[in-house]
Amino acid sequence: MLDRLRTTVDYIEKKIEGFKPEFGIILGTGLGKLVSDIDVKYELMYSNIPNFPIATVEFHTGKLIFGEIGGRKVVAMQGRLHYYEGYSMQQITFPVRVMKLLGAEKLFVSNACGGLNPDYRKGDLMIIEDHINLLPDNPLRGHNLDYFGPRFPDMSIPYDKELIVKAQEIAKKHQIKAHTGVYVSVSGPNLETRAEYRYLRIIGGDVVGMSTVPEVIVANHMNLPVFAVSVITDECFPETLKPVNLQEIIAVAEQAEPKMTLILKELISSI
Repeated sequence: MLDRLRTTVDYIEKKIEGFKPEFGIILGTGLGKLVSDIDVKYELMYSNIPNFPIATVEFHTGKLIFGEIGGRKVVAMQGRLHYYEGYSMQQITFPVRVMKLLGAEKLFVSNACGGLNPDYRKGDLMIIEDHINLLPDNPLRGHNLDYFGPRFPDMSIPYDKELIVKAQEIAKKHQIKAHTGVYVSVSGPNLETRAEYRYLRIIGGDVVGMSTVPEVIVANHMNLPVFAVSVITDECFPETLKPVNLQEIIAVAEQAEPKMTLILKELISSI
């Protein structure tokens, strides 16, 4: 793993000519337009980067973007990776380790998700303060990479409290409805049944999605502070559940995206 990471980082550093990102950003489903607010310096296709997994979902672009936003240098993944695509957890989280080695000091993550909490509505945002991991594998399974962190990393505070408070203040200032809650991660790609949604709510979930947690685990392993925000694209209430399709999910994500983008931009510039 370390040899592959060094090969990848060496390739990227030669391409970006001394550019050193301060922050890493992972953009979720339907949420890639934040890139239009980045003063782009370099773009690298995943397919051209050694050892880098390729996003296979049709609505994920698959580019590593280097540039400036809010006066800060960032590296952004335009197109994230999912377990349901067939990748291992180590492959999914490989880019997070690359970001850390490139110099990223904080990680910002976005995702599209389904709302479990009956107080939530599609189009709302939720700042993640904790998560429940129901994925069938763990990115830290196997030989521990002592270079990055301990065998048994603590996960009592997986999301940075200071960043959460700042984001809440930004949302309030702009009158953006942004809940704070718990994200449940499942494997997908199918959506859940009524009984499964009921179970996920009972165990403490406010939203459910198919990403984010593997990246957060690896970031915590490397002592990389994380801020994560979800866009609620559909309402997963068992009593009123209706079929939903991908086009509807993408449409809601795109409508809500400017609110998420505003929070992320101001949050990054405030650090």
